[in-house]
Amino acid sequence: MSDVVVGEDGRARCRWSASDPEYLRYHDEEWGSPLHGDQPLFEKMCLEGFQAGLSWITILRKRPEFRKVFHGFDPHRVAAMNDDEIEAAMSNAGIIRNRAKVLSTIKNARVTLELTQGSPGALDQLMWSFAPKPRKHSPTSFAQVPAVTDESIAMSKTLRKLGFGFVGPTTMYALMQSAGMVDDHVTGCWRAS
Repeated sequence: MSDVVVGEDGRARCRWSASDPEYLRYHDEEWGSPLHGDQPLFEKMCLEGFQAGLSWITILRKRPEFRKVFHGFDPHRVAAMNDDEIEAAMSNAGIIRNRAKVLSTIKNARVTLELTQGSPGALDQLMWSFAPKPRKHSPTSFAQVPAVTDESIAMSKTLRKLGFGFVGPTTMYALMQSAGMVDDHVTGCWRAS
């Protein structure tokens, strides 16, 4: 079976995108597109952390509610969340109600503020410093796409030392794919480089 599928619009895409309209939109508009900025990367890091152990489509469907609960992932507002807001998050079926992940998101906001205070762009610069050199060729199948790389291991270790949570090597490789630090669109996909 090919890892590329042709959609109703005639475009060839990575097979995983064909299973859901939201996946298709995400594939075409976001996945693998370079993402920059402290706040967008903070959001991506948090959502990837919530995804650990779940399917990404679950997170995509819940992302609007995550954005409401976590104040648009504004690190200042997330860092200031109080006990009442934490309990409201824990009772909100619109997000993943995992207390450790909710508390980690707040802690990650505080670490982000420490990192970027007086140095806007520091989180962006740090995360992108782990992006590998672009490949000369797209992978021909998803069997060639790793779950973890030396770069994602190094990113994970660095972020953990700074105090970030839910930033394991597999989660960080998923972030690298999502934020366009690597291009894992397979050969034949219209988005492949």
